[in-house]
Amino acid sequence: MIRIYHARILTMEEGKDIFDGEIWISGTKIVYTGPDKKEEAAKITWERQIDAKGNLVMPGFKNAHTHSAMTFLRSHADDMPLLSWLNEQVFPYEAKLTPDDIYHLSKLAVMEYLTSGITANADMYLTPDTIIEASRDCGYRTIVIGAVNNFTQSVELLDECYKRYHKKENLINFELGFHAEYTTKKEILEGIADLAEKYHAPVYTHNSESESEVAQCVERTGMTPTVYMHRLGVFNYGGGFYHCVHMTQDDLDIVKEHNISVVTNPASNLKLASGIAPIDHMLKEGINLAIGTDGPASNNCLDMFREMFLVTALAKYRENDASAVDAVDVLKMATTGGAKAMNLPDCDVLAEGKEADLIMIDLNQPNMQPIHNIQKNLVYSGSKQNVKMTMVAGKILYENGEFFIGTDAYKIYEKANDIAKRIVG
Repeated sequence: MIRIYHARILTMEEGKDIFDGEIWISGTKIVYTGPDKKEEAAKITWERQIDAKGNLVMPGFKNAHTHSAMTFLRSHADDMPLLSWLNEQVFPYEAKLTPDDIYHLSKLAVMEYLTSGITANADMYLTPDTIIEASRDCGYRTIVIGAVNNFTQSVELLDECYKRYHKKENLINFELGFHAEYTTKKEILEGIADLAEKYHAPVYTHNSESESEVAQCVERTGMTPTVYMHRLGVFNYGGGFYHCVHMTQDDLDIVKEHNISVVTNPASNLKLASGIAPIDHMLKEGINLAIGTDGPASNNCLDMFREMFLVTALAKYRENDASAVDAVDVLKMATTGGAKAMNLPDCDVLAEGKEADLIMIDLNQPNMQPIHNIQKNLVYSGSKQNVKMTMVAGKILYENGEFFIGTDAYKIYEKANDIAKRIVG
């Protein structure tokens, strides 16, 4: 068992304020969170006792949309419009990747997630098996999302992966998904809708990221992407939309009707000049919102602190209202909202019986002082430098700048650079 004491604790449970206390972890689970139990703790033989020294312990962030192995294109395919970026840079280089490449590149991304306090990711990329292998080997929690389109994967592979990986392991899950409406022909979408019906399963996809994407769909089908996919029955059992920058009210009504989560990716949307999502309006509509970094080729970092700040700052700018999208709501998006979007009900809050996916935030840094409002400090002034520890399923994978993922960090860096050099030169 592990005991974390002398901590400020933010459970993210609704209506529960930060309090001073301790957390006990047994195996992968939290078995106690509450006031100090010094006398009772003295009777227990602990694997480790950690003095938090007044620092904050809270649930880990959930990166609800990413493409981890795109680390090989970080700062290479830059300063281009979305469709040119995809067709001229991303797709041609991705065609050269091997499954083994994706394994090693995914491990590099896991390291970066850990430094940002991200304890789980929803990863949509090319080779589910090697993505899963990388996360398993690191001890990391990953939800793999199907990436079917006209050029890669298939409905048959989606079905096979769902049967093999869906809710079969504690750290690994698989959900149905496809790249986007504009890369996936109607026959494939109908096949995915059939799978969703077969398994009563949610489906995930990129949606309405750019204005041109929406306009082209309207020209082809007479409908927005959301309405078109809705008519095909793809989202009868919910799921998630990534981006949702250009949405009509009819689109949002469909989102609400099917309890679809929206995952916003502000840094990527800015870098690709896709626009600013109507987050304030979606919040007021009662839509579940989560945050993703998108891939490291379009961001280019995997940093939840930067994303949180951008979510609220861009909403204020978009609405011309400094009160729009409160920082506390953004923190919920990054934690409990992400857990809901990713179907991780046991990883949302710090409470007895929940998974021990938690982080320790160093409050003894200039950017976190004075301590007026810790939750708002996290969103407005927090950074990766404040992450002292990241724990996934009861195991510390990152602490005080060191990684405990079973592989030497420099070997991972060396392998990633070798792959990038071979593919992009």
